[in-house]
Amino acid sequence: MSEPISVDVLAIGCGPFNLGLAAMASTVDDLDVLVVDSVPEFRWHPGLMFEEATLQVSFLSDLVSLVDPTHPLSFLAYLADVDRLYPFLVREEFFPTRREYEAYLLWVIGKLSSLRFGTTVDEVRWDEAAERFEVTATSDGISTTIHAGHVVVGVGTEPHVPTSLHSSSAAVIHSSAYLDHQETAHAADAVTVIGSGQSGAEIVIDLLEANLQGGPAVRWWTRTPWFAPLDFTKLSLEMTTPAYMDYFHSLPEETRDRVRDGHWQFHKGISSDTLERVHDLLYRRQLLDGLKPAALRNGTAVESVDTLADGRLEVRGRHQDTGAQLAHTTDLVIAATGYREREQKFLAPIDGLLHRDSRGRLIIEADHSVAADGALANRLFVANAETHSYGVSAPNLDIGAVRNARILNAVTGREAYRLPGHTAFTSFGVTDDEVVG
Repeated sequence: MSEPISVDVLAIGCGPFNLGLAAMASTVDDLDVLVVDSVPEFRWHPGLMFEEATLQVSFLSDLVSLVDPTHPLSFLAYLADVDRLYPFLVREEFFPTRREYEAYLLWVIGKLSSLRFGTTVDEVRWDEAAERFEVTATSDGISTTIHAGHVVVGVGTEPHVPTSLHSSSAAVIHSSAYLDHQETAHAADAVTVIGSGQSGAEIVIDLLEANLQGGPAVRWWTRTPWFAPLDFTKLSLEMTTPAYMDYFHSLPEETRDRVRDGHWQFHKGISSDTLERVHDLLYRRQLLDGLKPAALRNGTAVESVDTLADGRLEVRGRHQDTGAQLAHTTDLVIAATGYREREQKFLAPIDGLLHRDSRGRLIIEADHSVAADGALANRLFVANAETHSYGVSAPNLDIGAVRNARILNAVTGREAYRLPGHTAFTSFGVTDDEVVG
């Protein structure tokens, strides 16, 4: 066991949100932050890093700019440092490619000394007498104790495959690993994609491009009533601002749950450019003979995936409008079925001190801290694990800087960062002078 380490803030998980926390903390005086992650090196969605894939948010939604555009670790500072500022200007694209965004994140990582990869957090305990966390972590087989005044949990999400798609076959893969299986998919006789979010659509594009070159038959099934576009209209985008985030947080639990059900098109839809590309590829197929078939089907819920005697897969589903049962045979199933929050087993020692709502979810305060007993209150924070409390904004990159600023302000007990005051034209709540009767 190595000597104990003492820090002001320990951040668990080093995705973009906690990386942003480290970046913003790097310019705050007298604040010692350590970010740990169990992975040996940083990778950002490598299984979906298509060459031309772009972010669905602006370059201003980097780690710092929406709170401090003059910060030395902004995306524009990165472009200037690597001498690509003018080419980016002439490109006239608001949305960077995913590959360039990952390069930016790696550039930030290279600028920080507060990150430790290959470090797994085993347990988080609360020392009531010392009023600090006592965290056990392991790196290279060596156990370390980390004393921290505050902990920020940002372990992100993990691929989710629903029960109806569970199979012992290696031919059922989650979309997050698609590029690892791309050659197999292109060489298959038939591939089925389940799910109609952005990732599913990008995989369908890749398969249709292969289909035009004599590649596999392509089927695309989705449970949603239509292949819906992301709602990127300007006033709708105000639903992802701090103004709406605060309004949503102020609502009662049951109201938040009801309202959140209607937000799916903000994060489960497909960009208009991607939908146009899919349609273009389908149109081009009409001009060629001898291609294997391509078929799209909406409003269809998958009920099972069974392995046949020859190793192929039978996908069975139900057409929701008519109730008709459907089935087809395929070689490979790509489950573009999204992600769910990772379990946080390392919090088990303090679980009894944390407050939960009627559905067993952590209660999150206005400063993104977890409601807790006694001195533990305002000491444990979460990032991208509070959709139930903050709505559609929580997983968005464009809210990361504001959330981190609030956390840093709470940790330091001062205005380390000035928060934006005017973020939307829409009035989401009501004031007393507006209410009649």
